[in-house]
Amino acid sequence: MDGTKLAQRIIENSAATAAELRRRTGVTPCLAAVLVGEDPSSVTYVRMKRRRCEAAGVESRLVQLPAGTTTAELVATIRGLSLDPSVHGILLQHPAGPHIDERAAFETIAPEKDVDGVTMRSFAAMGFGLPGFASCTPGGIMRLLDEYGVELTGKHAVVVGRSAILGRPAGMMLLARDATVTYCHRYTPASELSSHLRRADVLIAAVGKPRFITGEDIKPGAVVVDAGYSAGNIGDVDFETVKDRASLITPVPGGVGPMTIATLIEQTVDAAAQQLGVDLKVLSA
Repeated sequence: MDGTKLAQRIIENSAATAAELRRRTGVTPCLAAVLVGEDPSSVTYVRMKRRRCEAAGVESRLVQLPAGTTTAELVATIRGLSLDPSVHGILLQHPAGPHIDERAAFETIAPEKDVDGVTMRSFAAMGFGLPGFASCTPGGIMRLLDEYGVELTGKHAVVVGRSAILGRPAGMMLLARDATVTYCHRYTPASELSSHLRRADVLIAAVGKPRFITGEDIKPGAVVVDAGYSAGNIGDVDFETVKDRASLITPVPGGVGPMTIATLIEQTVDAAAQQLGVDLKVLSA
């Protein structure tokens, strides 16, 4: 499944919408990225997201805080951005550091600006299939499955990993689409993991262990989504041993990664339109 091609189309559509929004209102959609410290991976991710935003006609505002920033200081910064009418979306790059209460920081983001889908309100919306902003990686995965015509109703989906921003919301979104969902995680007995994997019609790998899932674990014809990433562009799935058993599979890189950023940009433009009171259906007419 080619995430790069679909992501490019989403970004191009978002750029056109942002341009029309700017023409009609004089306002450019703005995403504020908050970065605590100088973790090399986080710095790289934020730089890449900012570059993609600017290419799509979305203003990218970087708020860089020192590594010693306290939770209270971070919360105050995010509260200020939530109250700033010129900011339409807020992204807190994580991890923010072991001394930071990330949940407290996330919950400070105004729901209408939670374009990364990290608040409890957004999670509830995803779980109930209600309007709201999706967590970007699971949201991108769902778009990719739809693009390739993957039917989810009645299918057995297995999610390996249960992080608050990937595994858990991915499972909730699959459940909202009438799949039967099994979560596997660090406490799933190793002796049972393979049997769970082999029953999956749709497998979402989000565990963060390189080549953790191999071909012998895959049901023939399964759809495999590799949402993991390790140094050296290595995913959670051993691509070479899985690709001949799966009916569809996402590569690393070029699969889920581009979809995450495209979803973030699209949701920022959507958030700007909502805050400006512009109907996107009318805007695209």
